[in-house]
Parts: sequence; C-alpha cells; structure tokens
Amino acid sequence: MGYEAALDKAWKDLFNLNPNPAKNLLVKFLADEYSVDTQERKIFSSSCNVQAKDFVSILLLHYLAQKLRGLPALSGRWLTFREFSGVEGYYEAFHRRCIGPVIRKYGKNTDALKDVLSRLPAKLSQGGDISLVIEAFAGVPVLVKLWKQDPEFGPDANMYFDASIKSIFCTEDIVVLAQIVASQL
Repeated sequence: MGYEAALDKAWKDLFNLNPNPAKNLLVKFLADEYSVDTQERKIFSSSCNVQAKDFVSILLLHYLAQKLRGLPALSGRWLTFREFSGVEGYYEAFHRRCIGPVIRKYGKNTDALKDVLSRLPAKLSQGGDISLVIEAFAGVPVLVKLWKQDPEFGPDANMYFDASIKSIFCTEDIVVLAQIVASQL
C-alpha cells in the first residue's frame, strides 16, 4: 500500500471513530507538537509550520485513532523488536534503519548520547553503558541502550519497546517510529 492509500485509510479510520472531530487536534510527538486539521486533512508541525511528511502523518493518525479507542496501560515489560511475533522479515531493515545509525553516531562516544536529554523528552535509565527512555508519544516510551566498544566486541545498541506498543501500532509503524527516534538522537 503506497502512502496515498495508507493516508486515506488512516483518515477514514479516524473519522469512523469520531465522525465529528474538532477542527484542530494537537498531538505531541517527540520534541514537536503537530496540529491535525481534520477539515483539510492536513497535518502541520507546530514548531516550524510545515506539513508533516506522509509517513509521519500516518503514524500520527494511527496513534490518534488508538487514543480514541483507548491507549493500553504500560506493561512495564521491555521487549526488543525481535521479541515481537511476525517480525522475522523486518529485522534486517529494522537494524539497518534504526540500530545502525545509533551505533555509528554514538558508538565511539557513548556519553554524547546524554546530549539528547536537552532536545527530546527523555530521561536516563538503567542498562547498557548508557540508556535513555524517550517518550515518543504520551504512553509510548522507547528505551535506547548503548554499549561501548571493548577489546573483544565493537560498540552495540538496541531499542526496546513497552509490550503495549503492539496494541497501538502495527509492525511497519514500529519500524517507522524507531527510525524517526534514531534520526533525532
């Protein structure tokens, strides 16, 4: 399904849940807030007043639809992408698009990851040589762990998701979410 069809479906799903939504809905995503214009079917970044890219719009609309249905409670169980069922064919792309960039950017200087704390809604966490929990959306945290290089192994990283994320997003959405998080680190 191309972006146009996916966007159309996401808008329809939102309107099926709420046939008369407010003209403008606000959604906080990472360090930005987005204005969802339901009459014009457009989504704008509030910080720079530009229209959101299609893949971001789809993610925002899927989140909004689930928020209308009711977001699941956080489970407190952190899962790697590999631990979700049905992701076998996606893991290589996930690693290349989401984990690889984190290792390339912070692998030689893991402490530099702390700079993210001033730019994103994040806090330090436990695990790895450094770990951050980033609040991607309200109720959708992403845990990033980074390990320094040692004499035997190169640097490594991983992303973890609260198990509840599978009740909010499909596998493709989780990959897109993780890629956006990685790009903003």
